[in-house]
Amino acid sequence: EVQLQASGGGSVQAGGSLRLSCVASGFNFEQYIIGWFRQAPGKEREGVSCMDGYDGRTVYADSVEGRFTISSDSAKNMIYLQMNSLNDEDTAVYYCATNDAVYSDPLMWDYWGQGTKVTVSS
Repeated sequence: EVQLQASGGGSVQAGGSLRLSCVASGFNFEQYIIGWFRQAPGKEREGVSCMDGYDGRTVYADSVEGRFTISSDSAKNMIYLQMNSLNDEDTAVYYCATNDAVYSDPLMWDYWGQGTKVTVSS
């Protein structure tokens, strides 16, 4: 049974940093794609970043490229999202997810954790 649980959200001033964590179980990291999504108030859920568990290749949304870093620790069954230089547009509920293939549409992803809220103030 695939299970994911995100944590680490909170309130931070613009320019600050947060590190989100996701405890994962029930699947082999090396055979799945892991990712982070977010949903801001009044907006659709969007992809933030994902990583191929097999070779470690990553992709980022243009809005977070250079500021966010996705990583994982398979030995600890953990997925991370390091977020630096946060700004107002990063305010959202963040979700960790996994799937057997990469899709840009969140509806195509099969497994989701609960959201963790990030609030950035100016």
